[in-house]
Amino acid sequence: MNKKALILFLGYATFSFGQADRKVSYFPLKDVRLSESVFSVTMDTDKKYIMSMDPDRLLAPYLKEAGLPAKAVNYPNWENTGLDGHIGGHYLSALSLLYASTGDPKVKQRLDYMISELERCQNASREGYVSGVPNGKKIWKEIAEGNIRASSFGLNDRWVPLYNIHKLYAGLYDAYQYTDSKKAEKILIKLTDWMVNEVSHLSDEQIQEMLRSEHGGLNEVFADVYDITKNKKYLQLAHRFSHLAILNPLLNGEDKLTGIHANTQIPKVIGYKRVADLENNTAWSNAADFFWHNVTEKRSSIIGGNSVGEHFNPINDFSSMIKSVEGPETCNTYNMLKLTKALFATLPKSYYMDYYERALYNHILSTENREKGGFVYFTPMRPGHYRVYSQPETSFWCCVGSGMENHAKYGEMIYAHSGQDLYVNLFIPSTLRWQEKKIVLRQENNYPETAKTRLVFDQAGNSIVNIRLRCPQWTASSEVTVTVNGKEYNVSPDSNGYFNLSRKWKKGDVIEMNMPMHLSSEQLPDHSGYYAFKYGPVVLAARYGTEEQQGMFADDSRGGHIAHGPQIPLNDIPVIIGEATMVNSHVQPVPDEKLTFNLTGLYPAAQFSQGLKLVPFYKIREERYIMYWPQADQNKIESLQRQKAEEEAETRRLDQITIDQIQLGEQQPESDHFFESKDSNTGYMEDRHFRDAKGWFSYSMKNSGKNAAFLYVLYFDNNAGRMLNAEINGKKVFAKTLEGKAGNSPQYLLLPIPDSEKSKESLTVKFFAADQAMTSRIIEVRLLTQNYEKSIK
Repeated sequence: MNKKALILFLGYATFSFGQADRKVSYFPLKDVRLSESVFSVTMDTDKKYIMSMDPDRLLAPYLKEAGLPAKAVNYPNWENTGLDGHIGGHYLSALSLLYASTGDPKVKQRLDYMISELERCQNASREGYVSGVPNGKKIWKEIAEGNIRASSFGLNDRWVPLYNIHKLYAGLYDAYQYTDSKKAEKILIKLTDWMVNEVSHLSDEQIQEMLRSEHGGLNEVFADVYDITKNKKYLQLAHRFSHLAILNPLLNGEDKLTGIHANTQIPKVIGYKRVADLENNTAWSNAADFFWHNVTEKRSSIIGGNSVGEHFNPINDFSSMIKSVEGPETCNTYNMLKLTKALFATLPKSYYMDYYERALYNHILSTENREKGGFVYFTPMRPGHYRVYSQPETSFWCCVGSGMENHAKYGEMIYAHSGQDLYVNLFIPSTLRWQEKKIVLRQENNYPETAKTRLVFDQAGNSIVNIRLRCPQWTASSEVTVTVNGKEYNVSPDSNGYFNLSRKWKKGDVIEMNMPMHLSSEQLPDHSGYYAFKYGPVVLAARYGTEEQQGMFADDSRGGHIAHGPQIPLNDIPVIIGEATMVNSHVQPVPDEKLTFNLTGLYPAAQFSQGLKLVPFYKIREERYIMYWPQADQNKIESLQRQKAEEEAETRRLDQITIDQIQLGEQQPESDHFFESKDSNTGYMEDRHFRDAKGWFSYSMKNSGKNAAFLYVLYFDNNAGRMLNAEINGKKVFAKTLEGKAGNSPQYLLLPIPDSEKSKESLTVKFFAADQAMTSRIIEVRLLTQNYEKSIK
C-alpha cells in the first residue's frame, strides 16, 4: 500500500487486527430444517431447477480457458456472449447452500464433481489461475503490466471480468464454509495467491482505476481468505480492492449514490463491513451502516427492492420507478440481505430484521415461479405490468445466479444466538438443533395467514436460556401477547426490540406469541401521489389480467429478462379518489378469505364499481398486477388524467415506430447491443444517463424487419465545442460542432439511414470525437421506421 492510500485509511479509521467480538452468531444452515410452508415449497422448486442444469455446460468456459477439451458446449445467453462462467460460480454457492439446508447427497455429489473439475482446470493453468473469462489470460497479462483500460462495465475490452471471477471466488468460499470442502479451500487460496501476484506490481492508484469496472465483492472474499488463513497479505489485498470512490463519501456521511449502478456498489459495501469486522474498524462499519440506512429508508420501494433500470434514482423523484418496466433488480435485494445479515451480527437491532422480513416475503419470495420454476430479474413497480421468468436452458442472467442462491438459504436468519440468548427473528416453520445447549426447538405456524407463532421444546438441555422474540415494527408491542404453557407473561420489548423470556426450559414447554396485524399504507419515498398497502408485513397487490405478457418465459436473447410486452397506459390505471389521509378507508377485508381485501372508491367509478381484490404480492404469478396506486382529490383528477394521457401518448407514438433502442450509460442495454469503445465514459445529468468519449463508442442495433428509416439520437447540448459525429456501418451520416445553447434540456435529431444500409439486419452505429474535442453526451438512440416530430414541448 503506498503512502497516500495508507494516510487515507488511517485518517478515517481506528482499527486493530484480529477477529472482532461478534455480538450475535448464526446457526449453521445444517442445524435449521424447514417445515412445510411456502418457503419449503419454494426451496424444493429451486432444487429441481438447479439439478436440471448440466454441470458440464457450466464448466465448459473453465475447461476452454484452461486449454482442456470441453465435455459440452457453453450454455447460451450471457454464458457465451462475454460473461462466460459467471453462473458456474453462483452454481457452486447454490449447491453448497442447498446441501447445507437439505442434506441431499445428490446435491453434494454434484458439488464435488464441479469442484474436482475446477481443480483439474487450475492444475492445467499456471500460478493458480482458474476462470471462465474468455481469453482471460491475455487481459490479465495486460493488467499485470499496468495496461489498464477500465470503464463502468468493461475492463480491457472484456465484459466485467473482475465481477465474473468474483462469482467463482464466492462459490469456492461457500463450498468451504457450508460443506467444509477442503478441495474448494485449496483452490480458493491458490486463486487468491494468483491475484496477489497479478497486482503485485501495480500502484494503489492503478488498482483504484481498475476498480472503476464492476468487480462484485472481491474485497469481501479476500477478507474471507484472511479469516481462514490469518495471513495478513490477504487482508491487505482486501484493502487494496476496496473502492475509495464509493467508500470515502460514506465515511463522511455523504449520499453520492444517485445515478450510479446500484448493484455494483452493494457488494463493495458488504466488503467494507467484512473488513471492518475483522479489524475492529469502527469507521468502515459506520460507513456500511450509513449506506444501509440510506438505501432501505430513502431509496427502496415497499417490497424492499431498489433501483430503476439497475441504477439508483433520485431520492426526491421516484417517477421513473412508476414509469419504467425495469423496476427493482433481484440481485440488489440479494445483496442488501447479505449486508443486513452482517450488520445485525454486530448490532442486533430488530429494525434490521424488519427490513429483512419485508424484503424476504415481498421481493425474494415473489421472484420464483413456484409452479414452473424460473427466476425474475426486474420486478416492475409500474402499475399494470408483469414479470419475466428465466428458463433453465435459455436464461443465464446475474439474477438467475443469485436467484438459485436466494431460495436455498431460507434458514439462515430465522434464529441466532449469543451466550445464553436465543434470538427468534423470523416466523418461518422450522426446527432448530442447538447442539451446544442440547436444545431442539420446533416453530409451528401458518404465518402470515395467521398472525401468531408457536415454539415447542422437543429437547431442552439443562441450562438457563433467554429466548428473545422479535417484536415486529408492523405491530403495536402493547397488543402482542406471549404465553408459556398457556400462562400469559407480561413482557415489554427491550431497547433492541425483543421480548425476553429467561428460564431453564423443559421438554414439552410451549411458547406462543400473538402479533395482531393491521392494514397500513405507504407512499413512494418521494412523497408523490402513489400509495401501496400492507397487512402486517405483507405487501398487497391486485391481479390485473394476463393479456399480452410477451416473453413472460424468457428466451435466450440478450434482452430476454425484460418484460417488453405492451404497457398499460398510466392514465388507464384506476385512481384512488379522495384525501390522501383517507386512503386506508378504501380497503376492507373480504370475509372468510385469508389476507384478501377489497379496494373501493376507484376512478373511473363505472369501470371499477365493484372495486378490486388485493392479495399478497408473493402469491401473484404469471399475471399483470398493480401494487402502487395513484391517488388524487376529485378536483385534480381531470388535469392529472389529461397530463398522463399526453405523456403516455407521446411515449407510445415513439415506441410504435421504434425497431430497436438503447439507453446509453446503462449496463444491460449497452451489453445487449455489443457495446465497444475507446476512451469513453458514462455520466448522469438531469436524471438521465449518458455516454461520451474522447475517442469513440459503437453499438450493434437490430434492424430485423429491414425497415429502419431513421436513427433517432437524444443528447445534451450544454457545452460549446463538443462534437456530434455519427456513422452507420462505417458511413458518416452526421457531423456537427455543438454550440451549447440548449441548457440541460435533452435535444433530439433524426438521421436518415443510408439507402445502401436499410436492407441489412444489423446496423453498427458509431459516435466519435475529432480534433481533441469530446463527443456530445448521448442519452438514447433508436432505429425508427418513419419520421418523428415531438408534439409535447
